[in-house]
Amino acid sequence: MAEKEMEYRVELFNKLTHTCFNKCIENKYKESELNMGENSCIDRCVSKYWQVTNLVGQLLGNNRPPM
Repeated sequence: MAEKEMEYRVELFNKLTHTCFNKCIENKYKESELNMGENSCIDRCVSKYWQVTNLVGQLLGNNRPPM
């Protein structure tokens, strides 16, 4: 069970990283560090991703059939 949880968390982190990177970082790297716009975009993206993930988890948890 712990192994499945770890796999889920790694997959979630990888999806989050991939999604926010593609959304916020330009294909042409101009600087070695994130600029202010990219930084803000990443912060918002990660925050929204976690909010949605938590909401979906709560909704699925409430709709589970009793065991």
